[in-house]
Amino acid sequence: MALVTLGCARNDVDSEELAGRLAADGWDLVEDPNGADIAVVNTCGFVEAAKKDSIDTLIAAADAKADGTAGSKGPKAVVAVGCLAERYGKQLADALPEADAVLGFDDYQDISARLTSILHGERPISHVPRDRRTLLPLSPVERQAAQGAVAVPGHGDAGDDAAAAVTTAEHPDDPTLSPVAPPTRRVLRRRLDTGPSAPLKLASGCDRRCSFCAIPAFRGSYLSRRPHDILDEARWLAGQGVRELVLVSENSTSYGKDLGDIKLLETLLPELAAVDGVDWLRVSYLQPAEMRPTLIDVMAGTEGVVPYFDLSFQHSAPGVLRRMRRFGGTEPFLELLETIRTRVPHAGVRSNFIVGFPGETEADFEELETFLSRAGLDAIGVFGYSDEDGTEAAGYDDKLDEDQIAERVARLTDLAEELTAQRAEDRLGERIDVLVESVAHDGVAEGRAAFQGPEVDGSVLLVPALEPGGPAVELVPGAIVSAKVVGSEGVDLHAVAITPLSLVG
Repeated sequence: MALVTLGCARNDVDSEELAGRLAADGWDLVEDPNGADIAVVNTCGFVEAAKKDSIDTLIAAADAKADGTAGSKGPKAVVAVGCLAERYGKQLADALPEADAVLGFDDYQDISARLTSILHGERPISHVPRDRRTLLPLSPVERQAAQGAVAVPGHGDAGDDAAAAVTTAEHPDDPTLSPVAPPTRRVLRRRLDTGPSAPLKLASGCDRRCSFCAIPAFRGSYLSRRPHDILDEARWLAGQGVRELVLVSENSTSYGKDLGDIKLLETLLPELAAVDGVDWLRVSYLQPAEMRPTLIDVMAGTEGVVPYFDLSFQHSAPGVLRRMRRFGGTEPFLELLETIRTRVPHAGVRSNFIVGFPGETEADFEELETFLSRAGLDAIGVFGYSDEDGTEAAGYDDKLDEDQIAERVARLTDLAEELTAQRAEDRLGERIDVLVESVAHDGVAEGRAAFQGPEVDGSVLLVPALEPGGPAVELVPGAIVSAKVVGSEGVDLHAVAITPLSLVG
């Protein structure tokens, strides 16, 4: 079977848990869906563009299946899982009869049996979506005791008998299965990527009620993983050659609130950074309204935690933020950035922004432009507003027309590209640390600086250079090298390697 993963790093973790379950049950995993008996597409259901990409991928796999029945290569069955499948369930199955099944999160524990039945010609009944926020207690501190009855992808379900029956002791020759966690929990995971960086899930779900966002309804209420489970998986990932752990969740700043300690992340970060083999620790998905001085201090002062702040601003005009059911504004956000840069002058900061939200005036938009011009962000994502099913904002008046939204998206995108290119150029002459991800035949390496997140924040092209009186610095994937920035192209940097800080092995 083959797993095709779309969407965010959280989906990557979910796919690797599915892969671990399936591999432990004897399934052979292949990269090419056309060479598989069954193609499983882990879909994204976040915004319209992501939904379209998921549906197009499913249709393409179904077309390959149809060609296969005519004698060409192709999967025998196509199955949708993931956020789009969970969010729309039977509605998606009815609209996409080309897919052999649409499975929700509750099917993950028995994924092997589900796929086997599909290969035998059965077409399981698709689930009727429900608001997953209702599955756990309203009070965060009561959720941990109740979570055993709820499927939470990427957590390795507590009390899951099927998972508990599959341990590395039963599969001693498969190093891609994670070790057994403490007695009441089992975490199964198989890496689907061989790179030196890997996501590690802190929590799932969200308790915030942003008026534009549907994620809490299909991902559920906020649920933290217990520290020992996270540490166990971190040690396993380090044993797989991972040098950078990227902590992911819907909201990392809320970690621990359901475990009775809202500052638990401050305790966990030093423990994760101390895991043998882990060189870099990166924290993603930080809520500006929840950034605490103690968290900034730990992120800035813990060796191994990279100077990277992924802050979800979304807008800066206070009126727009209130309609979004969010907090903050231009001046508070600039003060937060000043606080961070006082502690870490060369910190990297990225954020995303929604343009054309209902009621956004020209003055609101101009305030956002002013904020970006003053913020000095390293990476900026710009998205045009679109109605999302079941959200409060979908019922708002004062909608902007599509042409106006498109014009503002183009205008802000142009500004963002100019500003981030200037930010990259300002780093000329700076000494940076770079994680090498790949090396070409000509010896030129590609990697990321400590202030650049995976896939979304640009990269560093790195060339070796002779140290004074010494040999050339060796560039190999997984090495962290010190380098000097000598050029830039957009958000990408060009650098010359100086000396290795950490090598694989």
